[in-house]
Amino acid sequence: DRLLALLGVEGPGALFPSPAALADADLSALAMPAARSQTIRTLAAAVADGRLDLEAPTEEVRARLLALRGIGPWTADYVAMRGLKDRDAFPAGDLVVRQALAGGSRKLPSEAEVRARAEAWRPLRAYAALHLWASVGAGG
Repeated sequence: DRLLALLGVEGPGALFPSPAALADADLSALAMPAARSQTIRTLAAAVADGRLDLEAPTEEVRARLLALRGIGPWTADYVAMRGLKDRDAFPAGDLVVRQALAGGSRKLPSEAEVRARAEAWRPLRAYAALHLWASVGAGG
């Protein structure tokens, strides 16, 4: 809502701004770190100028996302899960996923250990991530 209000897009029939409009927007009034607002603008510019085609195969989108400054593996995996509806995307480095897999142990599994364990969940690892997030949110 704050983003839409900042860009002057309000009302019941309002549409989300185009990538080009978002790329050129001054987001400094939003309560977020400057690096994050710059990442949003960079991402929007990549979509607007065609460097990032969100209709491309998931692995291509993921690689192009990772090439953008400010986008890391967790974000690329989350976009693949939620935005691209990739049922096998899996954020192995996610803290909550690691906590859920640790059970009651204080020692969190490494990202490599999580990836190895998640191999058994292919091709539905995104559902496993959602389950793990929910299990920690529900108290385990």
